Amino acid sequence: MKNLLDAYSAVAGDDVISHLRQLAVPLRGLRVVHINSTRSGGGVAEILERLVPLMRELGIDAVWEIIEGDGDFYVCTKNMHNALQGARVTISDEMLHAYEETNARNAEQHRSMLEEADVVFIHDPQPAFFLRHCPRRRGKWIWRCHIDIARPYRPIWKYLRGELAAYDASIFSLADFAQQLPHAMYLIPPSIDPLSEKNIDMSDAEISDVLQQLGVNPEEQIMLQVSRFDRFKDPMGVIQAYKLAKVFLPNLSLVLAGGGASDDPEGAIVLDEVRNAAGGDPRIHILDLPPDAHRAINALQRAAVVVLQKSIREGFGLTVTEAMWKGKAVIGGDTGGIRLQVVDHHTGFLVNTPEGAALRVRYLLHNRQKLADMGIKAREFVRENFLLTRHLREYLALILVLTHANGDRIELV
Repeated sequence: MKNLLDAYSAVAGDDVISHLRQLAVPLRGLRVVHINSTRSGGGVAEILERLVPLMRELGIDAVWEIIEGDGDFYVCTKNMHNALQGARVTISDEMLHAYEETNARNAEQHRSMLEEADVVFIHDPQPAFFLRHCPRRRGKWIWRCHIDIARPYRPIWKYLRGELAAYDASIFSLADFAQQLPHAMYLIPPSIDPLSEKNIDMSDAEISDVLQQLGVNPEEQIMLQVSRFDRFKDPMGVIQAYKLAKVFLPNLSLVLAGGGASDDPEGAIVLDEVRNAAGGDPRIHILDLPPDAHRAINALQRAAVVVLQKSIREGFGLTVTEAMWKGKAVIGGDTGGIRLQVVDHHTGFLVNTPEGAALRVRYLLHNRQKLADMGIKAREFVRENFLLTRHLREYLALILVLTHANGDRIELV
């Protein structure tokens, strides 16, 4: 990882890298711990996979640990996730007990490290109860919420809020997601890594080769959605939109590419529902990919003529960012973090229904210059707002504020 930061200069600019190094000077030697629920699958793991090494390169003693649980724990946290996104979900006392016991057991395993840390980032609800098991903590604890909790199911939010109130700060991706808490709250959108295998440039030959390996004809006009098989991603609505659009676009094909994660027990059920909804259409390709299929996703996003992310709830939607970085206009659900990225009629279109999505697919594929212009704007919008270097800068600034709150000023050399 030596000189990893220098590799970003060509993308983000020398001034950005210089600023990161300057911000990190007062933080050298600080112990920073990140805790989440999985090392693979989903945007949080992808961000931490590169963010933590970059922190270390800047002289920060950063580590990344995960909470490990059994089936009951993950069923509970999935239900909790759905409830925070607005679903009216009842979680039994037995499930909540399994959740709390898993937090207690994992916190005990890491207690010494957590209590000695200068800053602890707890990502999402899964490890939220760690704090109660670290009574001698000396550092600042931050709850980082990556999901859309604009309209949470109140009984579940009330349960979690009682625990989160003791944190020193919270981070949300959008202002709309921020819930009332008795501490400082910050807005930091997620980001993509432009140098990861999922986002680096690929040649046309490489793209064609990958598509053939996946059983997708490179000559087809691909309508693509990349996401976990989750009802909030609305894969059924995407299939409906495809069926409506292909009446007017006979060469259109649909690729639904995704997979599961160790903390999502519903994925296999939704995948079966999607396969049934496809009805054996040979031009619908349903790809159940492993968490590390980054090259495959990269190739699919570059090959697609139009990309969808028709979520009905979305914390941010890094698959939107990835596609925009590859110069693609995105048709996204008018919700959550997608609104922060898809500037309607400029970097893509926002839609609410399968019919609306189908209409925009038809429009773009019949107006190729508009499609290309939107793609150019989309890539530049990501460069300016949603690269990992911006994300790291804002984390460093937050750590500076929290760890130097008692000083009159912060010296940056």
